Amino acid sequence: MTTFLRRKPPFKTLLKNPFRVSRQFFSEPPIILKPSQNPHIRVSTIRPFSAQPAKFPEYEMPSVTWGVVQGRKEKLVSRVIICDYLKTVGIIPDELENLELPSTVEVMRERVEFLQKLGLTIDDINEYPLMLGCSVRKNMIPVLGYLEKIGIQRAKMGEFIKNYPQVLHSSVVVELVPVVRFLRGLDVEKQDLGYVLIKYPELLGLKCEGTMSTSVAYLVSIGVSPRDIGPMVTQYPYFLGMRVGTMIKPLVDFLVSLGFPKKVLARMFEKRAYVLGYDVEEMVKPNVDCLVSFGVRREELASIIAQYPQILGLPLKAKLSSQQYFFNLKLKIDPEGFARVIERMPQIVSLNQNVIMKSIEFLLGRGIPAGDVANMVVRCPQIIAVQVGLMKNSFYFFKNEMGRPVKELVEFPEYFTYSLESRIKSRYHRLQSKGIRSSLAWFLNCSDRRFEERLQADFIETESAGPSFRMGGKLDLPGSQITSDVEDESDDEILYRRTVSL
Repeated sequence: MTTFLRRKPPFKTLLKNPFRVSRQFFSEPPIILKPSQNPHIRVSTIRPFSAQPAKFPEYEMPSVTWGVVQGRKEKLVSRVIICDYLKTVGIIPDELENLELPSTVEVMRERVEFLQKLGLTIDDINEYPLMLGCSVRKNMIPVLGYLEKIGIQRAKMGEFIKNYPQVLHSSVVVELVPVVRFLRGLDVEKQDLGYVLIKYPELLGLKCEGTMSTSVAYLVSIGVSPRDIGPMVTQYPYFLGMRVGTMIKPLVDFLVSLGFPKKVLARMFEKRAYVLGYDVEEMVKPNVDCLVSFGVRREELASIIAQYPQILGLPLKAKLSSQQYFFNLKLKIDPEGFARVIERMPQIVSLNQNVIMKSIEFLLGRGIPAGDVANMVVRCPQIIAVQVGLMKNSFYFFKNEMGRPVKELVEFPEYFTYSLESRIKSRYHRLQSKGIRSSLAWFLNCSDRRFEERLQADFIETESAGPSFRMGGKLDLPGSQITSDVEDESDDEILYRRTVSL
């Protein structure tokens, strides 16, 4: 073994000309020492560099180019094998071209089988094949575990993923948890979270500080109570994904132009949040124009919508045409009378004609002429929605106990809309005890306080026409439960009361 030592050049010479010194350094012959001459010198074996191939090629370091080409080839081969597998099970892999796939068929098979166990079919996977890029352990299991934790039942998990497969790409901590916290901050009950998300799973993809917070802030600004936002979300979560400028505000502005005070609108949205989903141009404006074309007065539009907000989202022209023809043919009510019926009870557009005829046939069977029945319906349309059994009881009490002529019913058909036990009998017996005889309207169409004042008076006040009867007495109707008990109200207060009672 040979040891090489280089002689160190003088320091002054190195300063004068380092390049010359270097050449001198490499040109001087090395001093050769044997290991035995200096025991303090570390001995190392020097193997000269050589361009010749090594004796053991299996230890040779591969070049960088060779490694990249080999890896790419392996990935291409693996991708081809995986795509062939997907085709055999019916999955079209065309959209997976730019997606990073697992390295083995076994991993891809695990993903497909896991999705099928959730309830997804091959057709469902073909609808969104990008879900195959999600790892079972890193993506699917954490996401599904969190969804189940917040209330989505395992039996409904497959349907949820089918409706919103993008959730599998979500981060639980970064994306899902903030949305759930935002909903809880709006007073959405914990037990309602699953229901809300199943109804509108795209909520999990919205930004809390974007569309959702803007929609909530705008509704609160027009008078919606912050406490009612949570119930509104539970009833109709879709408004959280609506843009204020293009969807919510145009609807509010149009309804305000019809005469709605914003306070009334706010109450209507609280009770019927789905109204926010009605498209202004495609649904609301055409339906309002349709009402006007059938003879409804513009000043009554706000009252109609307050009583029956659903009317804005119905195929109204077809329904109105059918009902108008029916009223004219069967009830002998002309188009103008039909318009007044709509103003007083807009729910009539959705009422089944067989139900209407039961009440009409009962009245005709009591000997009331057809013309008078038509006038009764125009004056108080609610009578055609009252159950015939209740009408019979009220009519027999009217005839047998009160002994009054049928003419009074024609003049005040609202009689059938009041409760027989809680209002008609109790008030009539008190009149009898006082020896007072009055019209039906005098003792029925007033509040309890007003009735007591009338009983204590020494004279019977003169009846005035007053405001026209709108929604009857204690009549229960879908979307309407209005009474005429409150007197001396402004138009805004009447609209407010009707909307709150929806």
